[in-house]
Amino acid sequence: MMIGIVIVAAGRSERFIKAGGKGNKLNAIFKGKTVFEHTLSQALASGLAVTVVTRPENLMVQRVCSQHQVQVTLLASNGLGESISAGVCATADWDGWLIHLADMPFVSPQIFLQVADALHQYPIVRPSFEQQPGHPVGFSAEFRKQLCTLRGDNGARELLKQRQIHLLHIVEQSIVQDIDLPSQLANSE
Repeated sequence: MMIGIVIVAAGRSERFIKAGGKGNKLNAIFKGKTVFEHTLSQALASGLAVTVVTRPENLMVQRVCSQHQVQVTLLASNGLGESISAGVCATADWDGWLIHLADMPFVSPQIFLQVADALHQYPIVRPSFEQQPGHPVGFSAEFRKQLCTLRGDNGARELLKQRQIHLLHIVEQSIVQDIDLPSQLANSE
């Protein structure tokens, strides 16, 4: 069963910029590397296949993906739904997808593997920390068609509302931690 990670990196970083950040938050330096480089490194360390959806103008993300020989889908996305759709459609031969947000560099390789492993038994898997839903969210092949038709900025929320979700109770806060503001670049451990 081929399960891989779709990293959605096609946002416009609007909150980050409104809070005083310069450029796309994924290209901001955090602990010596860009936020995106940290996220990609964690995903690659899992040993699972990885694909990335990013904006055509985000040359930094494209360069990092090229250095690691990671497949990239370019999309001037209008929302998370379109980004998920593009990533899943680009990997239609996979049997399952772990949808992961590129601004979540703290998720460990072990978390990716736990979600992928649970996806062998359950059609939708989501990690949770203290009853907060986290990422990555795993979907089995039975959801390929629905994932490929997603639009808008709600991602797969509607799909998640309609289905039974297997929750993995995780003790790591990393699954709910993202970087949205410039202040988080200095404060994150």
